[in-house]
Amino acid sequence: MNALAGKRIVLGVTGGIAAYKAIEVSRRLVDAGAHVVPIMTDAAQQFIGSTTLSALASEPVQTELWDNATTPIPHTKFGQTADLIVVAPATAKLLAAYRMGYSHDLLTNTLIATRAPVIVCPAMHTEMWEHPSVVDNIDTLRARGVHVVEPESGRLAGGDSGAGRLASPASILAAAERVLGPNDLAGATVVVSAGGTREPIDAVRVVANRSSGKQGYAVAEEAAARGATVTLISTVALPTPHGVTVVPVETAAEMQAAIEERSASSDVIVMAAAVADFRPSSAASGKIKKQDGVPEIVLEPTPDILAGLGANKPAGQVLVGFAAETNDLVANARSKLIRKNLDLIVANDVGADRVGFAHDTNAVTLLRPDAKPVEIDLAAKRDVARAVINTIVEIRASTQTGKD
Repeated sequence: MNALAGKRIVLGVTGGIAAYKAIEVSRRLVDAGAHVVPIMTDAAQQFIGSTTLSALASEPVQTELWDNATTPIPHTKFGQTADLIVVAPATAKLLAAYRMGYSHDLLTNTLIATRAPVIVCPAMHTEMWEHPSVVDNIDTLRARGVHVVEPESGRLAGGDSGAGRLASPASILAAAERVLGPNDLAGATVVVSAGGTREPIDAVRVVANRSSGKQGYAVAEEAAARGATVTLISTVALPTPHGVTVVPVETAAEMQAAIEERSASSDVIVMAAAVADFRPSSAASGKIKKQDGVPEIVLEPTPDILAGLGANKPAGQVLVGFAAETNDLVANARSKLIRKNLDLIVANDVGADRVGFAHDTNAVTLLRPDAKPVEIDLAAKRDVARAVINTIVEIRASTQTGKD
């Protein structure tokens, strides 16, 4: 289940130009199944209207500490019933008030009257973000257990650029998932590969495949949300999931080098990439010209990265492969599972409707050496990733139990 489904989340919005992004944060939280209770400060209402946020949240915006018909002490109610409080954007004023315990409005009262985890997402100009008082306030809040989603660098209000721009809604959502998630991969080092390799024919053309990398990115995002330290080795330029380190590669040889450099120290390796089976034995240094006639391209096999990992797998490491098939799905995937010494293989029929390459959905069969196949019906790739990570967690738990 999604970590946010059914959770009651207070979304605090303070007065900054980035307040408009809170509308998208609210929408994403609701789409993830959360019940969103919005609180706006007086200053926030100078930047966005409460009507829009009320329409997209789960209940109307709250603004007043005293004027509430349903409960005489709303801050206590909101603080006690929250599973999580997210403040986005969090201004320098809010950070200072929260640090000092200065409860001057509904939002600061709610923050002080809760025992739920709190995420603050600062947004301000670079000079303010780097001011010693703000740095000190952030350090103090962190030391008290407050989660901080640091601002990004980029274009700011007024036309200048620098650190201080509110983190993206996707990053804020990922932070919420991480805080409320099971955290069952905490301390684990996970390497995920994604995308299709491109093997050069000449300076322009390549031998490639149709892999979009979306499923690999979804696996990396889910692993990070569950507390893992994640490295994503990728051939595609999709948005980087929050908390994930991306290593760009292009060819099978580059992917092999990047993975093998990290394999010995990894607790989990998920080979979601579609690695080319063959490459041109030699690539032309320039562009092959049409008037020179049809070229003869001699192919040679690429290294079998997954088989090499399986042959040299450290004790306790979980190795996961993917099998994109068009026929005999389970038989072909099981053969690959055994031959390459895998702990789990994720098989899908890429000829089926809305399955596999380029789609946002997938349907897979999960196969393990010691268990019956598990079918995951057509679902969003993040949901498929969740099923894959759940299985990896089960494998790790059983391995650990075996050691005990």
